[in-house]
Amino acid sequence: MDSEEVAETPPTTAPSRGASAHPGIPGQPDRFTAVQESAEFGELRRAHRSFAFPLTVAFIGWYLVYVLLSNYAGDFMGTTVAGHVNVALVLGLAQFLTTFLIAWWYARHAAARIDPKAEALKARMEAAE
Repeated sequence: MDSEEVAETPPTTAPSRGASAHPGIPGQPDRFTAVQESAEFGELRRAHRSFAFPLTVAFIGWYLVYVLLSNYAGDFMGTTVAGHVNVALVLGLAQFLTTFLIAWWYARHAAARIDPKAEALKARMEAAE
């Protein structure tokens, strides 16, 4: 391929604002902006954030406590609980347990409080098409 053929290739352009990236689906940014600014969407966002943010901060704090104890409280972490099981192992396994508990708790929260609101918004948007 020589340089003349490359020069003749038309440049690609990004779709304009409002144009859909998927053919057959109309781009309607005003509709999506209106929904995003609605009180119903605000409630959905609050329902998610009021659960996810505090729990994330708590879990990160719990993890950092474990790491700090591991680094600076070796005698405490080495305390035997039973047999060859020490405090460090118990707290390490508790990290896994809390991860699974948080995932289960979030799934319940989402099913009860987030999913119904999201489905209502989706139904309202689909009805407006």
